[in-house]
Amino acid sequence: MANADLMTVTLEGAPDSDLVELDELTVQLREELLELDVDRVEPVRIEETPVGSKPGDAIALGVLAVTLSPIALRGVFRLLETWMTNRPVRKVRVVFGDDSIELEQASAEDQRRLVDAFIGTHEPVSPVEREGETGTSGA
Repeated sequence: MANADLMTVTLEGAPDSDLVELDELTVQLREELLELDVDRVEPVRIEETPVGSKPGDAIALGVLAVTLSPIALRGVFRLLETWMTNRPVRKVRVVFGDDSIELEQASAEDQRRLVDAFIGTHEPVSPVEREGETGTSGA
C-alpha cells in the first residue's frame, strides 16, 4: 500500500466493564479492522514494562496501531461507528498524524458530520477535484 500512515485507536470501555472485557473488545475490533483495506493492525506495546514482566511483553490494553493509506480512512471510520453501537464502549479515540478525534455515543448525524470533517482534512485530493478548486481545466 503506497503512502501508508499510522493511526492509533484507543478504546474506553463502559463504566461497568473490566480489563478482561476491554481486552476482548480490542481483539474483536482488531479482527474486524483486518478485514478492511489496511496494511496492519497491531496491539501497542508499553515502553515502560511493569515490575516483574519481561521487556516487550506488556501491551497497552484497548490500544491498536493501524497502518493504512489515507484512502482507507473512510472505511475505518464507518466500521468504528457501526462497531461502537453494538459494543459496551463509551468512547473511541483516534489519532492520525497530528490530529485526533473522539467518537462517543452521539447521534448518528452529529457523529457523521464530525467524522466527515476529520476525514476531509486527510483524504487525498484527486487531480479532477484539484482542477475544480483552482478553476482550471485540462483543455
